[in-house]
Amino acid sequence: MAAKRARSRVPLPRGWRSHLKSAALHAISLARFSILHARGAAANHVQRRVRLAARVERLREECAQLREEIRIKDARMGHIPPQRRPHYGPLERMAILDLRAARGWSLKQTAETFLVTPETVASWSARIEEEGTEALVRLPEPVNRFPDFVRYLVQRLRTLCPTMGKVRIADTLCRAGLHLGATTVGRILREERLPGPGFDDEPIGPVVTAKHPNHVWHVDLTVVPASSGFWTSWSPFSLPQRWPFCWWAAIVLDHYSRYVLGIGVFKVCPTSSAVQSFLDRMIQKARSKPKHLICDKGKQFWCGSFKEWCGRKRIRPRFGAVGKRGSIAVVERFIGSLKSECMDLILVPFLEREFRRELAVYADWYNHHRPHSVLGAQTPAEVYGGKEPGSSSPRIEPRAKWPGDSPCASPQASVAGAPGTVVRLRVSYHAGRKNLPIVALKCAA
Repeated sequence: MAAKRARSRVPLPRGWRSHLKSAALHAISLARFSILHARGAAANHVQRRVRLAARVERLREECAQLREEIRIKDARMGHIPPQRRPHYGPLERMAILDLRAARGWSLKQTAETFLVTPETVASWSARIEEEGTEALVRLPEPVNRFPDFVRYLVQRLRTLCPTMGKVRIADTLCRAGLHLGATTVGRILREERLPGPGFDDEPIGPVVTAKHPNHVWHVDLTVVPASSGFWTSWSPFSLPQRWPFCWWAAIVLDHYSRYVLGIGVFKVCPTSSAVQSFLDRMIQKARSKPKHLICDKGKQFWCGSFKEWCGRKRIRPRFGAVGKRGSIAVVERFIGSLKSECMDLILVPFLEREFRRELAVYADWYNHHRPHSVLGAQTPAEVYGGKEPGSSSPRIEPRAKWPGDSPCASPQASVAGAPGTVVRLRVSYHAGRKNLPIVALKCAA
C-alpha cells in the first residue's frame, strides 16, 4: 500500500500541458504531410481504379467540410431567438419555395433547413396558390423604376455567381441585352460601401502605355497550393513550395486587351531558363512578340541571363518597383481573379494534365465570356481580335412605359422589340464548371 501511495504522489512534469499541445500539433502536421504525399501518389497511380478512388476520397472530404460549415452556421443561428433572426424578404421566399419544389422537401424539412416554423412556409405557399406570384413580388408602377423581376434576376445572378461585383453583374447583363447601371445594381444588391485603404500616389517612373495588341506583355509567377496552405508546427513552419504541396504557374498577359496568352505549369520553382523557354513558346503561339515586357524583380527576371534573352529578342524589359502599387497590377489582378474565381472553388488536382486543363478552361472562359470593366464590358478576345462587342447589340427594355428615345445605361443601344419585355435568366456553365457561368436572357413564356 505504501508503494502504491508513493507512486500515486509522483507529480507531473512542469509544463506538461504545453508539451501535450505541442505533441498534438506535431502529430496533426505529420498526418497532413503523409496524407498529401499519399494523395499525390494515388492521383498519379498507374491503375485507373486507384486514381478514381483518390478523387472520390477528396470529394468526400470536401462534402464533409461543407456539411461542417453549414452545421456551425445553423448552430449559431439556432441560438438566436426566432424574433431576432434575419427576415426573409419576398425574393428569398420565392427562392426558398423554388428550392423546396426542386428538392421535394416537406414543410418540416424546409422549415428545419431555413430555421423557420412549418406554419411560416405553409403561409408562403398558401399566398402563392391563392393570389399568384404577385403576392410575394409586386410589380411597381413608376415609369423610371425597373420591374421586380429585374430585381429577382439580379439577386439570382448574384446567388449563382457570388464572386461577381455590381460592375461585373452590370457588364454581364449588358452583354446579354439588359442595360443596367452599376449604381442600380448596387442599390438592388444593397451593398454597403466600405472605405478602401489609402495609398500613396507617388509616381513610380515612366509608364508604358499599350497602343495595340501585342505591344506590351506582362509576365509573372504564382504559387497555387494543392491543400489549405503550407503551415506546419515544426521548423521551418512551412511545407516545401513544390509538388505535391503546390504548383507553380507562369502567366503571360497582353496589356492592351487583357488577353491571356498562355499559362505554364511547373512542379518546382522555375529557373530563368525555364521561364525563357516558356516565353519562346508564347511568342511562337502568338506569332508576334512584344515591344515591352513588364515583370517584377524576381530571381528569374532580375538576372543577366534574362536580360540577355530580352536583348536577343529585341524586347525591352520593364521591371516593377518593389513595394509600389500599380507597377505590375495588371497581371496581379488576373492572378487574384484566377484564384478567387477558380482555384479557391475547386479541388486543385494532383495530376499535372488535369491542372493544366483547369487553367486552360478558366483562361478560355476569361478571354471569351468574362466582361472586363476596363474594356467597357467587352471581353479580352473581342479587343484582342478586333471583334464587335456583344454589348453593342440591341438591348431589352423591361420598363413598359419607358420612352423609346430616352437614353439607357451605357453603352447606348437601340431597343429590340417592344418595351416591357419580361425576360428570364438562363445560366449555362463553361465546360460544365459551376464557377464559370455564361449568362444569357430569354423571353418569359
